[in-house]
Amino acid sequence: MPSLSDVARNHTTLDAADLDRLQLLVSDWQMLADLSFADLVLWLPDTEGLGFWAGAQMRPTTGPTAYLDDIVGSFIPRDRRPLLDQAYDGGRICREGDPEWRDDVPVRVETIPVRRGDRVIAVIARNTNLLGVRTPSRLEIAYLQSATDLARMITDGIFPYGGERLLSTTPRVGDGCIRVDRHGMVTFASPNALSAYRRMGLVTDLVGSRLKDVTGELLHTGHKVDDVLASVLTGRAAKELEIENADATLFLRAIPLRAGGEHVGALILLRDVTELRSRERELVTKEATIREIHHRVKNNLQTVAALLRMQGRRITVPEGQAALAEAVRRVGSIAIVHETLSESFDEHVDFDDVADRVAAMVADVSTVATSVEIRRSGSFGVLDSEVATPLAMVLTELMQNSVEHAFGARDGEDATGTIELEAHRAVGRLHVVITDDGKGLPADFDSETSGNLGLSIVRTLVLGELDGTLDFQARTSGPGTTVTLDLPIKD
Repeated sequence: MPSLSDVARNHTTLDAADLDRLQLLVSDWQMLADLSFADLVLWLPDTEGLGFWAGAQMRPTTGPTAYLDDIVGSFIPRDRRPLLDQAYDGGRICREGDPEWRDDVPVRVETIPVRRGDRVIAVIARNTNLLGVRTPSRLEIAYLQSATDLARMITDGIFPYGGERLLSTTPRVGDGCIRVDRHGMVTFASPNALSAYRRMGLVTDLVGSRLKDVTGELLHTGHKVDDVLASVLTGRAAKELEIENADATLFLRAIPLRAGGEHVGALILLRDVTELRSRERELVTKEATIREIHHRVKNNLQTVAALLRMQGRRITVPEGQAALAEAVRRVGSIAIVHETLSESFDEHVDFDDVADRVAAMVADVSTVATSVEIRRSGSFGVLDSEVATPLAMVLTELMQNSVEHAFGARDGEDATGTIELEAHRAVGRLHVVITDDGKGLPADFDSETSGNLGLSIVRTLVLGELDGTLDFQARTSGPGTTVTLDLPIKD
């Protein structure tokens, strides 16, 4: 099914400003459909003036639909629907006396011209399934009156109002609806709107009261409310905002109603978001707690590393110093992950930063005289914390192993060389290659039987915890070693 932009671009001469106006209307017309208890179809004038193209369609949530099929992209020639021609040519709302019959369903049709400036740029056809019509209740009368007012404002080019809306929380008609007159007095309140105010502590009825005063009392501000809230509660400004007290939180949206250039009242939609905000606060508290835990773990690990370094300086045996230096390095790699997690808002890590910091740490705490450059290419992307921590340990051990064993010093000179760290991410997999241009593997090397503690840690983490594969090979071009990791990950 084509979009509004597709239909407008392919079949009309509407310009960008016209389309922006129509997009704004379509983003807000669920409210008009619900208030009208009717289907809405937006008809766009054909480039050659031969008829109209259906650019958008909306069904009501408050009543039965008049269109079972989608009609967006369909074409109606002129004279087929006289009401469309009359509304577009005359710039006025047109109503049909006798209903149309569609699949044995009587449908009342009304056409509403959409104006931008001094031009009619489209026509809304409002189609009411008359099988759902009965003696109207007070609620239905209030809805239909509000729909009529909005239709006139569309014809006058006043509605929809500009400005951004929070679509995730913007209330719908069924969430709660209040109508106030030009003085801010409540003339109608839907049952859901009344329930929302009762949750805030209201014990009386809303109808007949001044909404600004009632709300001020519930917010414990007396009759005094700030100017922004007052402009919403009196319907003078088209705005959205939240109000809350100790019992409830409501999201309000005010739609000023105008007729003949004068303010005649407002429609105020409201939604009870108490539970939503409560869950959000719980999540924020939980996230803050988790971040604080990671921060404290990082601090404790750094303290442990400092104690190990102090102990290493007191030991004179070279083997003991090397062992403590390895312990410092391993603790440090875990601390880096926890530090990154303490700065994020979830349990995910941008691992490129972790890999770069681990590489720098390996060079800093190396126990041999080396001049080794570590370069990274590709991207690890974002990883879960349960993958990031063991992977950081694996990279630390493998790069440290290259620094210490692949680049042995010759003739008293410092060792030099390069370590390449490559990361390639595919759907559900992470492929990591670590290549050095050092001495290469011994002829009798076997990673599964090697007694090296670092390699034992790598095998345990890769094969056991990460459920991946590990492969050691001689470098294909020149001396050196290539280590390949292939790990399953969540995208």
